[in-house]
Amino acid sequence: MPDFAEPLARLIQEFKRLPGVGQKSAQRLAFHVLRASREDAERLAQAVVDVKDKLGLCAQCNNISDGELCPYCRDPHRDQSALCVVEEPHNILPIETTRTFHGVYHVLHGSISPLRGIGPEQLKIKSLIERVGHGELREIILATNPTVEGEATAVYLSRLLKPLGVRVTRIAMGIPVGSDLEFADEVTMSKSLENRREM
Repeated sequence: MPDFAEPLARLIQEFKRLPGVGQKSAQRLAFHVLRASREDAERLAQAVVDVKDKLGLCAQCNNISDGELCPYCRDPHRDQSALCVVEEPHNILPIETTRTFHGVYHVLHGSISPLRGIGPEQLKIKSLIERVGHGELREIILATNPTVEGEATAVYLSRLLKPLGVRVTRIAMGIPVGSDLEFADEVTMSKSLENRREM
């Protein structure tokens, strides 16, 4: 005998397919939807459908957008000569929350990872090269993740972009503010020493 009625079991299964959602969380979400009003359930379902139907990629930077250009690319107050390269659209938010970068972005949609069969041709690198070709950029900041794949991607892009005559920089990595040196691993400590600056 099944534990749940078929529609509820199916909803639990669908929630379990989401990243980070296990059996218990899926059950809690499914029971929440079951207890919610029909209007709440319809709003949730419509929001999911709208994400699939009304969002695409920005024609310029590959960020998620509800129009031809994303809000950053169409903002006339952004510095079009400074470009920050990130792996995924969700990597933009931490940079934006600093309120210190006022340039534009380029989203690669991944990083080079030979083990997973992802090479440069699977990333949005061609459009990045085209943007550099327009000659408006003075600096490209490589803000890929501090992982083996992110580092490989940054090195690859640096070698590709430097001959084009644009300044290429990499975000600094090292000891986080508020942490203790005794807990830093050797790679983090090494990066901290490498990225030291004049005071």
